[in-house]
Amino acid sequence: MSIAAVMPTYARTDVVFDRGEGAWLYATDGRRFLDFGAGIAVTALGHAHPHLVAALKAQAEKLWHTSNLYRIAGQETLAERLVAASFADTVFFCNSGAEAMECAIKIARRYHQAQGAKEKFRVITARGAFHGRTLATISAGGQEKHLDGFAPKVDGFDQVAFGNMNEMRAAITPQTAAIVVEPIQGEGGIIPADLEYLRNLRTVADEFGLLLIFDEVQCGLGRTGKLFAHEWANMKPDVVALAKGLGGGFPVGACLASEKAAQFMVAGTHGSTFGGNPLAMSAANAVLDVVLAPGFLDQVTATAEKLWAKLRPLVAKYPKIYDEVRGKGLMIGLKCHLPNKDVVEKFMAHGLLSVVGGENVVRLLPPLIIGDAEIDAAIVMIEKASAELSS
Repeated sequence: MSIAAVMPTYARTDVVFDRGEGAWLYATDGRRFLDFGAGIAVTALGHAHPHLVAALKAQAEKLWHTSNLYRIAGQETLAERLVAASFADTVFFCNSGAEAMECAIKIARRYHQAQGAKEKFRVITARGAFHGRTLATISAGGQEKHLDGFAPKVDGFDQVAFGNMNEMRAAITPQTAAIVVEPIQGEGGIIPADLEYLRNLRTVADEFGLLLIFDEVQCGLGRTGKLFAHEWANMKPDVVALAKGLGGGFPVGACLASEKAAQFMVAGTHGSTFGGNPLAMSAANAVLDVVLAPGFLDQVTATAEKLWAKLRPLVAKYPKIYDEVRGKGLMIGLKCHLPNKDVVEKFMAHGLLSVVGGENVVRLLPPLIIGDAEIDAAIVMIEKASAELSS
């Protein structure tokens, strides 16, 4: 028996990419692909974006890493910008979405326990959720396919049906510290929460003195047409986990919190060796330069409307393949009747990259910078693939 040098924890597609430009990826065998997976919603500004490349090059020639033993100017700048653009008062920087969620969970426990409520540690989450791959976050997500082989499940998480306020209320006990929800379930199948549900979560959290935490690792950073998906509900959470698109492809995570929620996160309560280092901060600040520029998020919404307008009739044209198109902005799910892996493979055969998701969904998560040419090209590819799948 032998094992690959790279631990075989992924079912990888047999293709190697060596360069990218905008929404396009180029493989070592000469093939070109339109990237509507964006590294699972990560390359928000596409590949080799000139502003990001220039920012990283400039920083790489000066300073890569110092650790958080010292002030880091880029962190202070990025935190101030995120605070100014959001509900938050303070930000912790890390390297991934799972780390951002770990920070959020620690904030919830610390908030109560520092005030003497030692019994409060449980967190209510939604079935079908995905919050990361650490032992705590797979337990928070609660999906058996992620928990299999990693028993015992980390205690402290109670799952209820996504969108069901009756179950949410019924699950609250004297041990409950927080509620964690994705405003749009991503890996679970691109399932948007009803906006009234999000507002009701705020109400019930306030009623029972709980912290409300949103996991916006996938749906945040402009993917829905607003900087954060919860903004569509015109309400404010206490904590938000952010990552993926924040670095435009460079590993960056962030945990945003209100002063109330984070007031007990003092020196020594949390940390990260690499989190928020100068290279990461240069990438994230460059991403914000683009995303926060006047008109950018409006353009994301306009682009999404064009794409949806062409996807809807195409999905309706092939009822044996697709059930519906759902999501928000440029976070789109095609609910399939055929196995979603077959659909993804056929899309790829025609030059379009996409991502599988729960509930037999194909995820379309293109870079936020796509325009009419990329939309038209994607629709042609989906049309050809759909025609072959239906024949």
